[in-house]
Amino acid sequence: MVAALNASQPANGGLAAKDPLAVLLLGPTGSGKTALSLELGERFGGEIVSCDSVAVYRGMDLGTAKPSAEERARLPHHLIDVADPDQPFTAGEYSRQARKALREIAGRGHLPIVTGGTGLYMRALTEGLFAGPERQHKLRARLQRSCDRHAADWLHRLLKRLDPASSARIHANDAAKLIRAIEVCLAGQKPMSQVLTDGVLARDPLTGFRLLRIGLNPPRKALPPREGLYDRLNQRASAMFAAGLVEETRGLLGRYGPVKALDSLGYRQALRVLRDASPLAEEIAAAQQGHRNFAKRQLTWFRREPEVAWLEGFGDEPEILRTAAELVNAAR
Repeated sequence: MVAALNASQPANGGLAAKDPLAVLLLGPTGSGKTALSLELGERFGGEIVSCDSVAVYRGMDLGTAKPSAEERARLPHHLIDVADPDQPFTAGEYSRQARKALREIAGRGHLPIVTGGTGLYMRALTEGLFAGPERQHKLRARLQRSCDRHAADWLHRLLKRLDPASSARIHANDAAKLIRAIEVCLAGQKPMSQVLTDGVLARDPLTGFRLLRIGLNPPRKALPPREGLYDRLNQRASAMFAAGLVEETRGLLGRYGPVKALDSLGYRQALRVLRDASPLAEEIAAAQQGHRNFAKRQLTWFRREPEVAWLEGFGDEPEILRTAAELVNAAR
């Protein structure tokens, strides 16, 4: 069954109809965004702009579910393999490069199709970022050392004391966002939630494009059951390890050391196999649970996006492709 909400009203930010169209494909990991982006791209002369905070890194292939070499050969892809794992790649940098890619794609008369599951990157692209304080590298290092010494939820408890509102929306295991929120609180001398509110007017939203947001909302359990989202995620995590994720992680660790990028889902579990001799089966199960939890958080995030045409199914289903293509046709 397909349920398209607001399908007749693609988000356009009040822009003139002459502005080029950009399609944003939203949805949880494992929902078939890659398959849908390729089909739409081939049908409408598109180019793909990845929106994945780990796929930007070279050499991190198995744990990111990057489009395969064969898939990338079908259409031009952007913002994949643009940095080494030891190079910080912020949401702000993503926004700058992705906006440049959109303008260049539209300049060639092609359709930009942004696809990926990193909600912060998507929001940075479309809305811009608030004007928060610059990164405090010494403070961040101290927070990371303290996190390593204390219990896993230490950062979350600290943020809860400084800014209860921000702690309520940031997951206790998301160390990167917790450190940034604490950094903003301390460096800005006021809660991050207040900084975000104050900074709304200072954002730099994307202009010059009409935005069509298409969201994939596959059922957790479908008929037949193997087509359910959670079953797909479980199979994906198992396949990553079977394809050599531990070996890939070993090579990355030897080349770059324990960089922050290796704390991402899948690589984190592979590191435990390598460094802590954790049983492989246990870490595969942990990665599967992590992917399921991540999918829940992604859906929660993307449901806050404006004017999304939500399609109830997977991106590789013919009915979903047909409906998505109709939405794109109507918006052109």
